[in-house]
Amino acid sequence: MVWFAVMLAVLGAFCLAFGAQRQGSAVKADTGGLALSSHGMLRLIRSPRWVFGLLLLCMGMAMNAVALVMAPLTVVQPIGAIALVITTIVNTKDQGLTMNRATVVAISACVTGSALFVVLAVTVTQETHKVSSSDELTIVLLLALAVGLFGTLALVFKHRMSAFVYILGAGILFGFVAVLTRIIGKHLLDPNGLGVLNVPWYSVVAIIAAGGLGSWFVQNAYSGGPPDLVIAGLTVIDPMVGIAIGITILGELRPDVHAVTAIAMGAAGSLAIVGVIALSRHHPEVTKRKKDARKAAGRVS
Repeated sequence: MVWFAVMLAVLGAFCLAFGAQRQGSAVKADTGGLALSSHGMLRLIRSPRWVFGLLLLCMGMAMNAVALVMAPLTVVQPIGAIALVITTIVNTKDQGLTMNRATVVAISACVTGSALFVVLAVTVTQETHKVSSSDELTIVLLLALAVGLFGTLALVFKHRMSAFVYILGAGILFGFVAVLTRIIGKHLLDPNGLGVLNVPWYSVVAIIAAGGLGSWFVQNAYSGGPPDLVIAGLTVIDPMVGIAIGITILGELRPDVHAVTAIAMGAAGSLAIVGVIALSRHHPEVTKRKKDARKAAGRVS
């Protein structure tokens, strides 16, 4: 069961990678690197390239959702790092760019850290068959705080937020979405036969709010940064949030985990996060934008 979930997550990563690249190029062509407006969003809906990317993303998320129901969060979530490698290769060819050494090192750190975390997580996690109402409510309340915080930032600093802040917000929000997806899936499959009636209304409201705001953040991140940077943030920050919730609230970590293993998992996660930060600073598309901005500033002065 777990390894089938891993296979689904891998296939989902491929769909996410190509979907992100298609949507990223469509957003960039529409906005020219500026913040995405509501009118711009309406134009994107009529773009075949953006819609095709959306379909691929939906397929990837559906596969990931099924995988989340079948296996622990700590196993499924980090697998998305595979999408980073695919997106980087596709986007580099699409933009006619050459990957610099810093980018290769950053991507290697993201993938290595995430892969090592998955290998360790498979050996130390346990299946949780029932999530209590209090645990579910705690997760929803924490998500409400996150939505309030990032929603306020988006309103107050709409034209001054960097791509990295959008990526950070989207990663945190989608981390919660992944957790609630797993919980709701478990409710629907409950043998009591009640199906949808098992799902609390506040969980549905929370997942819609977080998914909507997270998706808006992703589209704005596309307009200000390369799609592989967006994928890097989502495939590292998102899993780390989901895993933290799985361990601290859902009790997915076995009680007999050796201290060395726990330290190794922490080191692997840190390596992946450092890779995302490095990618946000040294990606060839990011450095090209900085050089163009300095040249433009020099001509003005």
